[in-house]
Amino acid sequence: MVFELNFNRPEAITGRYFYQKYKMDLPLNGAMDGKALILKEGTDNLNDSPRPTLMLQPDGYSGWQGSWTDTQGKILPLHLMPVSLLPSQNGTYLDRLLQNDPYEYLRVSDLPLVPGKIQTFMGYKLQWWHEPQSKIALFTLVSGFPDAQLALLNNQLKARMMQEVINYHSCMLSASRFSKAVFKQTVTPEFISSAVISAKVITEYDCGGAHPDMSDSSLNLNAQTGKHLALEDVFWVGKEKPFHYSYGAESDLYNGNRDNKEANNVSFETYLSYREKRFASSLISTLNLLYPDKMQKNRRDNDCDYRDDEIWYYPNWYFTPKGLMVVPAFARAMRVCENISWSVLPWNYIEQHPGGVALVLPKQ
Repeated sequence: MVFELNFNRPEAITGRYFYQKYKMDLPLNGAMDGKALILKEGTDNLNDSPRPTLMLQPDGYSGWQGSWTDTQGKILPLHLMPVSLLPSQNGTYLDRLLQNDPYEYLRVSDLPLVPGKIQTFMGYKLQWWHEPQSKIALFTLVSGFPDAQLALLNNQLKARMMQEVINYHSCMLSASRFSKAVFKQTVTPEFISSAVISAKVITEYDCGGAHPDMSDSSLNLNAQTGKHLALEDVFWVGKEKPFHYSYGAESDLYNGNRDNKEANNVSFETYLSYREKRFASSLISTLNLLYPDKMQKNRRDNDCDYRDDEIWYYPNWYFTPKGLMVVPAFARAMRVCENISWSVLPWNYIEQHPGGVALVLPKQ
């Protein structure tokens, strides 16, 4: 069993734990009663329901000991000890996860990945894998790169898969307060070359909020370094030197930096200003020139207005053989407007507006 407890408020202690065999989180809520810690399984809005109870006291060292009692009165002894694990110092995703989030490290460090089909895509062989519990699936590369480069890229692909499994469990835990959760993900390879690995990642989820939702969080790797690419690494608007700012799926944890100052050479405010004051309007002007008919407001559906700056502030994006696909980000109620395939910036246009990373792009 692996436990995580939050002692910030002694009168309202929260936590979770999982059995290493099953990996699924069980939420905990409780409080200190003198030196005793009393916790119940479940969320804080289920106080009237019978639930398993944990009663723990300090063991005199650095752990806790006591018992777990189920709703039928069955009692099992418990002895909790702090985790003491040393990273390998290889700088891998798992090493960084161990330092940043030991709880999740213990969940995913021994994931049972099941091999699936072998696919040939753009001349590269892909081995698909899936994690049985979450149904998360992703590919690794079988060949097409030197061994050291192949290992680097596959480590990043496996890291992304582990992070998606973590996201799945976070969704399950959040929804346990309200209803059964949904977390379904589809990965589609879009472009692979000696320069980049790019795949579209679409996630449908219902984690207990008012409505289900979906998100695009595509995977874009520099095939030479294995690092995640930010949009400004590929495409830049302006005469200044392109900056790099990464977050989310392109986070420091993947790229090997624990501190934003190491990964990003500008502040978030600078990034925000660029995207909202320069990038979006320039992108709209370009799309108006390339696709004037498509950019006109849809007469049948007046909600799909592709001339709105806000939907282009933070587009999803990925590589395609024809160019860089940019996908607008609409509000939840208008997600259908994102289902477009025409908003491609041709490679000869991208070559005129290169980003901060030197990439060998396709020729048209």
